[in-house]
Amino acid sequence: MLTLLELLQSHATLTGAELADRLGTDVRTVRRYTAHLRDLGIPVEAERGRYGGYRLARGYRMPPLLLTNDEALAVVLGLVAAERLGMGTTAPASAGALAKIERVLPQTLREPLAAIRESLAFTGNAVIGHAAGAGVLLALAQAARIRTTVCISYQSWRRQRTTRDIDPYGVVFHNGRWYLVGHDHFRDTLRTFRVDRIESVTSQARDFTAPEEFDPVAHLTTALAQVPYRWQVEVTIHGPIDAIARRLPRSAVTLTADTTGVLMRARAERLDGMAHLLASLEWPFTIHSPDELRQALKTLAGQLAEAAEREPGERRL
Repeated sequence: MLTLLELLQSHATLTGAELADRLGTDVRTVRRYTAHLRDLGIPVEAERGRYGGYRLARGYRMPPLLLTNDEALAVVLGLVAAERLGMGTTAPASAGALAKIERVLPQTLREPLAAIRESLAFTGNAVIGHAAGAGVLLALAQAARIRTTVCISYQSWRRQRTTRDIDPYGVVFHNGRWYLVGHDHFRDTLRTFRVDRIESVTSQARDFTAPEEFDPVAHLTTALAQVPYRWQVEVTIHGPIDAIARRLPRSAVTLTADTTGVLMRARAERLDGMAHLLASLEWPFTIHSPDELRQALKTLAGQLAEAAEREPGERRL
């Protein structure tokens, strides 16, 4: 209906067939949508005949968007931040929403918000997001909310397509990707799926009961930390677990407190990156495995020692 309203605002008259084509539906649905708009107090006029069609009543204008300065700033910052974090969908929704908001805001708010958007800077790098389909994302969120089983068409990273019934426990956004966490009836186990690989969602009209106090975020971060990598790393860090947890990414490690400190278990494709991670900590640590990590730390230590001795203007060989 919102898309229909936008079309009517931007065109003098459109036939039912033209509206149906642009909305991807049929003329009968267009008639139903226009009736809903009239129920909301929006005067949509219909004219029969060869040159007839639908239009908004002459002289009608949508009322301005009524937002306080703080509310408008919150909306703009939210849209900009979502784009920065890679939370977009397959359609350019953020840019379109910003354009519409700016178009209907009074001039006294439009200019300051434009200045904020153009001058706003971030200390961190932008995340390259893997866009999810808006319809898929909304359908999964709704099913998780009302506890309804859905059937999804899923394409794996090997490009294998499967159809399976899922009890969606929650939708989680993490590092530029949307994930679905739920019970997979096909495998009869708890699974995690990337939402950008879900091609369609169909409600099964079958209710389910989620496990009590189930935390989709905790499950996702634990599952990602257990993805198989080349190296299995175990290191005891001699420090407080709460402070260590704040310094290490939850999706990359698992931490367990013991009598000598905190046992960190992690998986890594490259040990030089793990060496940099350990060197950045302020607490001493003991390596349990692999032994190759010791050499990676020695190599890093040598590079740091060489850098400490290098004089200004001296070129590295």
